[in-house]
Amino acid sequence: MDRASTLITGAGGFAGRHLVAHLQTAQPGRRLTAWRRQDVDVTDRDAVTKGIIELQPDAVVHLAGSPHVGQSWLDAWVPLKTNVIGTHHLLEAIRTHHPRCRILVVTSAMIYRPSSEPLDEDAPVGPASPYGFSKLAQDQLALNAALQDGLDVVVARPFNHVGPGQDPSFFLSSFAKQIALIEAGLSSPEIHVGNLDAERDLTDVRDVVDAYTQLLTAGASGRAYNICSGQTHRVGDLLDRLLAFARVPITRIVDPVRLRPNDLPRLVGNSGRLRNELGWAPQHSIETTLADTLEHWRVEVAAGRIPA
Repeated sequence: MDRASTLITGAGGFAGRHLVAHLQTAQPGRRLTAWRRQDVDVTDRDAVTKGIIELQPDAVVHLAGSPHVGQSWLDAWVPLKTNVIGTHHLLEAIRTHHPRCRILVVTSAMIYRPSSEPLDEDAPVGPASPYGFSKLAQDQLALNAALQDGLDVVVARPFNHVGPGQDPSFFLSSFAKQIALIEAGLSSPEIHVGNLDAERDLTDVRDVVDAYTQLLTAGASGRAYNICSGQTHRVGDLLDRLLAFARVPITRIVDPVRLRPNDLPRLVGNSGRLRNELGWAPQHSIETTLADTLEHWRVEVAAGRIPA
């Protein structure tokens, strides 16, 4: 190829869209190839192999996968197939046809055993959901590819990331979408919520994709890195902050449908490895993230782009 190239799988997803935009600015000289499901389905071995042979990318960020913890309880096969089998297909294609490629595999903090203490990369694993089990298998596939096959693989373990453009099936985006609909007079002034007592370590998606970029460039091969803020926020407190931005009075209603069968009370991470080795740190405050997420939905609602 005439210039260095980066492949992003899952480029149509929440983090994928932000990463494409970030890399276009941060690395303007590189060729970017964005795989969305309609382009290449990572569960299709032949399609993945053909794509790697044709592209011969210098670097890959593997984001493609099933992203939702709650939905994994409805059909465990979906995350297992996409997160595990899809990752196997990608790593095998690279091992066989382009082993010099640099690879960042994005797994999840949901691989860790539930704990109220800050979790670092050496914390015990023990997923509490089908999604978590699929991400643990993906994580180990990636690390074994570095250890056993000699591939240049780095693993990212992000904790909850939020921000403008996130699917409304996730709590913060759901809150913001409902507020925007109420403000526009398209919904009654009631916001439907799930568990408000859960505490989550949240990082703005724009800071997360900056971490991906730094890990792709300078992360140590065969090593895993947590991506997190190291601070927790109670879901109900975040809702209060969003409601403070609302332009009309809104009441809240607990909706049993929105309650997960096994919701962790507290999840917080330790990103010391990433901060110390690469100098990464979040740049967006939670107030900025909340305001930008709500403004995103105001724009979408005004334009009539309202997903179910």
